Amino acid sequence: MNAKKKVAFYTLGCKLNFSETSTIARYFEKENFDRVDFSEFADIYVINTCSVTENADKRFKTIVKQAQKSNPEAFVIAIGCYAQLQPKQLAEVDGVDLVLGATEKFKITDYLNDLTKNEVGTIHSCEIEDADFYVGSYSFGDRTRAFLKVQDGCDYKCTYCTIPLARGISRSDTLQNVLKNAREITQKGIKEIVLTGVNIGDYGKGEFGNKKHEHTFFELVQALDTLEGLERVRISSIEPNLLKNETIDFVAQSKNFVPHFHVPLQSGSNQLLKLMRRRYMKELYQDRVAHIKEKMPNACIGVDVIVGFPGETDAIFLETYEFLNALDVSYLHVFSYSERPTTLAATMNGKVPKNVRSKRSKMLRGLSAKKRRAFYESQLGTVQSVLFEGENKDGYIHGFTRNYVKVKTPWNPALVNTTQEVNLKAIDQDGLVRFEFVSEVVEC
Repeated sequence: MNAKKKVAFYTLGCKLNFSETSTIARYFEKENFDRVDFSEFADIYVINTCSVTENADKRFKTIVKQAQKSNPEAFVIAIGCYAQLQPKQLAEVDGVDLVLGATEKFKITDYLNDLTKNEVGTIHSCEIEDADFYVGSYSFGDRTRAFLKVQDGCDYKCTYCTIPLARGISRSDTLQNVLKNAREITQKGIKEIVLTGVNIGDYGKGEFGNKKHEHTFFELVQALDTLEGLERVRISSIEPNLLKNETIDFVAQSKNFVPHFHVPLQSGSNQLLKLMRRRYMKELYQDRVAHIKEKMPNACIGVDVIVGFPGETDAIFLETYEFLNALDVSYLHVFSYSERPTTLAATMNGKVPKNVRSKRSKMLRGLSAKKRRAFYESQLGTVQSVLFEGENKDGYIHGFTRNYVKVKTPWNPALVNTTQEVNLKAIDQDGLVRFEFVSEVVEC
């Protein structure tokens, strides 16, 4: 009897990629493959790529070498955004055997009839205009939270972004299928769902293969709030112009949706926002933050910001710094601008030297640490519900409150995937919060 073949996965990039990797892994399991860790020996290694930044591009070669070290004869497959944008470049990387584009990745097991190593990788990649259908996905088994894909693609034309070229037009899962997937997740014992997509605030467009909205994001939120057995729903990154006050108001009184928003800003300068072709000005962003805090004073608000975009002078950067410093937000995700081929921004004048980008990035990361600590300090002395993760990290178990305060306590396997009421006591030297249990630990 032949031994079952083994497959391993590595995911670069966003929550959306993680949801799709998990779904593709289930395709392999249905074909009788055993899934193993990427560090182990496998017959096939699948790398789900990202192309948001130059660093993600560079990491790909390192990951291929890691796979070859585990098994020099393994069949290596590249999928994801970078595979759609630069298939020839990936196919020429030593060790890569197969490159699948945006639609082909969901038919991956159809390409496994011959696992013979190739001198140069074979490419199966559609024109991005053909990526006009929707494939639902969700992650399971990798974390105590599940990433539920509700939307894909983007119709926005931000001048720095390659995602529309990598994922195609904005399109959505049907509301019926989102609810079905959410029920499947809860039936597996997962207590928290994170909604993910490229532009989730645009949910409803392309739901049945047409351009109009059949449902709105607000209607999706309302429907998910009625599900039995679901403890938490977290909204991942959502554009400020698509985060409507009605959604904020609903989350404020919801039992399931948690008081945590991640809202990309990118720049605190209206001049740069226009160059980026963002669909809002900083005043609208300011209003959104104010409305969230009015309705949910303890809400956690995360911010994406890009430093070093073409035309960002010292004065414009300081405008962004001062704008963020004054905002009542909780942490920043800071990205140094990275020139992406085929984007309009890559052709713009006013390029910022990389050492200046690095310096500005360091300044904003320092501001982020200050913001996060101030937010954590504001939560000390409060009683919070914590959902504990499943990993033993240096003898500690970690968890998150509903409003995304990260806590730690000595490892106790009885806590894994349980929610416990705790009293937040003090901030540790590593920036996490220590606590006391309100009552005896209850195993779920």
